[in-house]
Amino acid sequence: MHGGDVADVDDVEAAARPHRIPPPQDVAQPAGLVAAVRIELLETARRQRFVGRRAELAGFDAAAGGASARRVLFVHGQGGIGKTTLLAELGARARAARRTVVQVDGRDVDPSPDGLRTATGWPLPARAVLLVDGYEHLAPIDGWLREQFLPTLSADTVVVLAGREPPSAPWRADAGWRALLAVYRLDVFSPDETAQLLAHAGVAASVRPHLSALGAGHPLTLALLADLAVRGQVPGTLADAPDLISTLLRSFVGEVPTQPQLTGLATCAIAWSTTEDLLARTVGADAPAVWQWLARLPFVTSGPGGLTVHDLARDVLNAEFQRRVPERYRAHERLVFDHAVAALRTAAGPHRQPAAHQLLFVHRHGPFGAVITALRTQGSAAVVPARPDEHEQVCAAVERFEGTASAGLARAWLSEQPERLSVVRNGGRVAGFAHHVLCPSGSPLEERDPVVRAVLDHVAREGPIRPGEHVLINRFAAGVREHQRDPYMVVAGPVSSLIEWLTRPLAWSFVVVVDDAFWAPKFDYLAFAPLVRVEVGGLPHVAFGIDWRRLPVAAWLDLMYERGHTGGTGPAPATLLRPPPLHRARFDAAVRSALQSLHRPERLAASPLLGPALGADAVRLRATIEAAVVQVGDLPKGGQLHAVLHRTYVRPAPTQEAAAEVLDLPLSTYRRYLAKAVQHLTDILWTIEVRSGVGARGQPMRAP
Repeated sequence: MHGGDVADVDDVEAAARPHRIPPPQDVAQPAGLVAAVRIELLETARRQRFVGRRAELAGFDAAAGGASARRVLFVHGQGGIGKTTLLAELGARARAARRTVVQVDGRDVDPSPDGLRTATGWPLPARAVLLVDGYEHLAPIDGWLREQFLPTLSADTVVVLAGREPPSAPWRADAGWRALLAVYRLDVFSPDETAQLLAHAGVAASVRPHLSALGAGHPLTLALLADLAVRGQVPGTLADAPDLISTLLRSFVGEVPTQPQLTGLATCAIAWSTTEDLLARTVGADAPAVWQWLARLPFVTSGPGGLTVHDLARDVLNAEFQRRVPERYRAHERLVFDHAVAALRTAAGPHRQPAAHQLLFVHRHGPFGAVITALRTQGSAAVVPARPDEHEQVCAAVERFEGTASAGLARAWLSEQPERLSVVRNGGRVAGFAHHVLCPSGSPLEERDPVVRAVLDHVAREGPIRPGEHVLINRFAAGVREHQRDPYMVVAGPVSSLIEWLTRPLAWSFVVVVDDAFWAPKFDYLAFAPLVRVEVGGLPHVAFGIDWRRLPVAAWLDLMYERGHTGGTGPAPATLLRPPPLHRARFDAAVRSALQSLHRPERLAASPLLGPALGADAVRLRATIEAAVVQVGDLPKGGQLHAVLHRTYVRPAPTQEAAAEVLDLPLSTYRRYLAKAVQHLTDILWTIEVRSGVGARGQPMRAP
C-alpha cells in the first residue's frame, strides 16, 4: 500500500442494531449445506434491518470497487454506537462481491506481530477484505501494523479498522498514509433512522416516540429498548430497566474502572461541566489522573468549560449510580452543588454564568433544568451581559408583546441601569433577555413605572427596607419568538437572577411576568409568592416575590436542593422562616425591653432581637448588648454614660435612685444621662443589625 492526505469524514449517519457476527471460518468452511443456508438467512435478515451509514458504505464500496485510492477505512466511536454492525454489513457486501473476508476481534488477539499474523491467517490472499473490530485492544502494535504489516498487503486489499479511539497522530502525520486513509466517526441516529430501526424491530408505532426519546439515537440503547418493547416491557425511564443499564454501562466504559474513576464518572454525570477543580473536591489527589482518563472516554467531550458527557451516557450513569450507591451518589451531588454555589459567589464577571448553569443543572429535574439542557445541545445557552447596540432589539421585543407603554418604560430603565441587562444570543442576535432593576435608585422612574411603584408600595407595607438594603426587580424578561414561554427566556431569567441573588446582598427579590398562568407553578416551586398585580398597557403584570430577610438565600438554596429530589412546591416551611425584620421604632422598643430582661434569660430568649446579627440565643444576645455598653464608653465623653448603663443594667442597683446615689449624681441628671446612654447604645446595636446584611458580598440580608 502507498500513501498521501487523510480524508476525515465526520459522519452524521446512524448505525443499525448491533450484533456480533459469526467468525469468518463459519462462513468460509460451513459444516454443511444446512449450516450454510442458516448463515445466509441470518446475514440476509441482518442486512434487511441495517439502517444508515451511507457515507461509510459509499466509502467502502468505492474502495472495494477500485473507484477510490482509499484502502484503509478507520471507523471510531463510543461503545454501542454500531461499529460491529457496520463491519457485519461491510463483510456481507464484500462476500457479495466475491472477495475473501477476514475478520478479527481485537479482544481475542494477542497484541503482538505474531498474534495478529496468526489471527489473520497471514499472508492474506489477493482481493481480501480485512475487518478488525476492537482495534483499541491492538494499540501496542499500532505502529508495527501501520509501518510493517499493512504495506505488505496487496494493493487491492481493503482494510477496515474499528475502535473506540480515533487514529493516533502518526496516521495523520505520515504523508503517504494521508492518501490511503479515510476516517469516519460514528454518531447517533437521526430521528428518521431511529424510527426506521424501531419499525424494523417490530415496535408498535404508538411506542416508538417514547423509545426514541429514551434512546437518544444511540443504536445499542434503541436495540435493547426495542427488544424489551416487543416482549411487552416498555420502561418509563432508563432506570426502570436495570439490566439494560448495566449492559449499556459496560458498553460505554469498557474496562473496569477504579474507585476514583467511578467517582469521576459520577461527578461527570451530575455536573453541567466537570473541571479539574471540581474533581479535586470529589476524588482528591487522584484528580489529574482521573481527568485524563475521563477525557479519553469516547462519550466525554473536552471543551473550554471542562468535560461534558453525552446526554444518553449521563442518563445511564445517573440511573446506575442511583440504583447501586444512592447515598454515596447523593453525597457527590451535594459536593457538586456546594462547589457551584461557592464558585458563583467568588467568581467575577463572565465566570459567574457557568457557575449559575452548573447550579441550575443540579436541579435539572425541576422546572428549569430540562430547558437549559435542551438549549445546551444547540450550543446557545450562554447568558451574558448585553451590548448597548442590543438594547433596541430588547425594546422592540417588549413592544411587540407588551405594547408601547411597556416598551417606553424598558427604554427608560435601560438608559438608567444598562448594566443589569442579560441576554442569550442565537445566530448573532438576541434570542432571550432579562433586565433587573435595583431599588432604591433615586430615579423618578420608581414613581413613573406602575409595576415598580406597586412593588415598592408592597415592600413599604409588608417589610420596609432598612438603611443599606435593596430591592431587586426582574422587570423585563422574554424570548423574541415566544415571549415568556420562549426557552431562551426560561434560561435568561433564572441564570441572571441566580447570579444577582447569590452575589448581591438583597432584602427583597421580585420577578415580573405577564404570562402568570405559565410561570405560577415554577414560582411555586421556587417558594416565590404572587404579591403584586397591576395593569400596564391593558396587560396584567404579576410580581412574584420573596423576602430574603425571612428566608435567607442559604436556607433557600437548601430548600431548592431538597425540592430537586422530592418535587415539593409551595411556600417555604414555617420552620425555615425568621421573624419579620425589625424596623427602627420596633427595634428601639425591643432594645429597651431587652435591657430590662438582661438578667432574666427566660425573657431574653423571647426577644425579637434574636438573630444572626445580635445573637441567636439569650446568652449571645446578652454578650452583644454588654459589649455595646462598653463601646458607649469609647464615645467622646462616654465614660459617664457607660457608668450609668453599667450600674443600671449590667450590674444593676436595686433602684434608679440607688444607682444615682452610687454614681453620686442627682436623680434628674442620672435620668438625663440614662436616656442619652440608651440612645447611643441603641444606635450601636442598630448599626450592627443593619450592617450584618450588607457587609459581605454574596451573603443574604440578615435580620432577626
